[in-house]
Amino acid sequence: MTDSGDFDAAWLPGTAFRAVGARRSLVRSGPDPLADTVRGELADACARFGGEVVRDGGAAEFVLEVTGGSPADESYTLRRADGITSLTAPSGRGLLYGLFHVVRLGEDAFSGDLAPRTHRPALATRMLDHWDNVAVHPVMGQVERGYAGGSLFWSDGEARGDLGRVRAYGRLLAACGINAVAVNNVNVHATEARLLTDRIGDVAAIAGALRPYGIRTHLSVSFAAPMLLGGPDTADPLDPAVRDWWARATARVYKAVPDFGGYVVKADSEGRPGPFAYGRTHADGANMLAAALEPHGGTVRWRAFVYDHRQDWRDRSTDRARAAYEHFTPLEGEFADNAVLQVKHGPMDFQVREPVSPLIGAMPDTRLAVELQVTQEYTGQQKHVCWLGPMWSEVLRFRPDGEVPVGRLADGLVAVSNAGDDRFWTGHPLAQANLYTFGRLAWDPAANPRAVLDEWIALTHPDAPDRLAGGLHAILDGSWRTYEKYTAPLGVGFMVQPGHHYGPGVDGYEYSPWGTYHFADRDGVGVDRSVATGTGFAGQYAEPWAKLYESPGTCPDELLLFFHHVPYGHVLHSGKTVIQHIYDTHFEGVEEAEEARRVWAGLSDLVEPERHARVAERFAEQLRGAREWRDQINSYFLRKSGVPDAHGRTIH
Repeated sequence: MTDSGDFDAAWLPGTAFRAVGARRSLVRSGPDPLADTVRGELADACARFGGEVVRDGGAAEFVLEVTGGSPADESYTLRRADGITSLTAPSGRGLLYGLFHVVRLGEDAFSGDLAPRTHRPALATRMLDHWDNVAVHPVMGQVERGYAGGSLFWSDGEARGDLGRVRAYGRLLAACGINAVAVNNVNVHATEARLLTDRIGDVAAIAGALRPYGIRTHLSVSFAAPMLLGGPDTADPLDPAVRDWWARATARVYKAVPDFGGYVVKADSEGRPGPFAYGRTHADGANMLAAALEPHGGTVRWRAFVYDHRQDWRDRSTDRARAAYEHFTPLEGEFADNAVLQVKHGPMDFQVREPVSPLIGAMPDTRLAVELQVTQEYTGQQKHVCWLGPMWSEVLRFRPDGEVPVGRLADGLVAVSNAGDDRFWTGHPLAQANLYTFGRLAWDPAANPRAVLDEWIALTHPDAPDRLAGGLHAILDGSWRTYEKYTAPLGVGFMVQPGHHYGPGVDGYEYSPWGTYHFADRDGVGVDRSVATGTGFAGQYAEPWAKLYESPGTCPDELLLFFHHVPYGHVLHSGKTVIQHIYDTHFEGVEEAEEARRVWAGLSDLVEPERHARVAERFAEQLRGAREWRDQINSYFLRKSGVPDAHGRTIH
């Protein structure tokens, strides 16, 4: 499928298929819908580039074969010998992923010899959660925390009639290794609750559009669904009538969507209903839904984002960062086998810099999915360039026990999607790199993110000259750290405008009930989370991290203000004082954003005009925003500390 004129081809332009489309190909398989998808992809490519899909017995340079095995086996083996490239897989699912791997390799897949190599995903579930509302929410709109237009699935209270773009979306996701999608917001409102019952036909239609590319559809459901949808007048998870209601409702879902994946649940969090109302635990709630799903092979994904959002800002003993660990570790061993605890990668809320959540690795007998945020709620909202591959790689390589990395501890990797009905899918064309990188790191958490970015560049811009590839690396490689430099320093987090979370608001949440404080005063800044004198959060970590984070002398600079309240004159490991670091990084961040904008302007002759213009427009806003961040943060801390900039630069 090429660019339709209505939306961008992203990392699957027609030219990316030149190598496979120029060959004679043979596909061997029994009845298998995904193998049929592979045949269709090859036929389209051959029609464009002069190759041919031959029948069995015909001479072929590219042979693809389903060898038989579990339909859930996603592995594939690639080899080349005697002038023939062979791709074998136990299932059509694996064959599809293998085809996209060959597309990534291009001509390299058809030259020389390739020793047999089997590829398989490290994580079984590689999933996107769409925070899409069926009906437009009066505050959050059609897509909560969405920065790429409207929903791909819903519009003004109805399912979209033309699902061609949903199918194209499934194709993009499969090409980077994603295999599951939840099609509605975790904050389930009244209209969305009905997707479980009388509107399940809409979900079935979406599932049908995604199925040819191996994408399994999930639903976010309200814990209070029985009460909302004409069932019992309680949602008590131990009530037999409630359990029966869920069992019957779930059976109807599977009748409509036989390969349905399961439920995503946000409960007892930010006003959502949950088991606490009945004196029950989160294991009780999750296991009720797990029991309803188990006969059908489904899974409940229970979010661990549970904390007190009505906190007294004067009470320094309450710490939002502690909440998930305190709520869930006492329940270790109590969750059903088909219940997965979905844990945000950091203990707060997808900030530009946080430590890895101590809950990850603390419950070895509980299935765990790590949740990331591809939609850039706190990282520039797809108006600023901020490629998050290096951040996610740091998380996935982190070793909570000093030995096993997060990427091997997790049962799955889940992210909040950044895609919408915008022509470029992600609003900012360069934000496509985040979506692609998430999928590839979910397939292989140990992958080098820079190599993944190379893939995205080569696919999105086939035959890109070195100047374009080099320019994109210059813009994207350090963009996360650039964004960090001109926003919230040293891990302190937030400092954003309340509600919409865009732009600086240093005290925006400082006296609010949300528990997101920096505690800046005339003497210092930061949150004391030590065991010795603070909230004790540092003690939730296993060694060696608990000891490392406990002391300002050993805590990494980039997390210092997350774990400690220190004087402005505190000297970092870098040799700078905290206050001078704040000044310097905010000036540097703006300079780096200016340089990135200059590099992009110099690529205008190598990039399609509409794409170049959209990115240039976003760079203008990024630079305006970076300067606003710099001036407000530096001015705030100059006035708080009374310490001038050592370099005498203008601070207002």
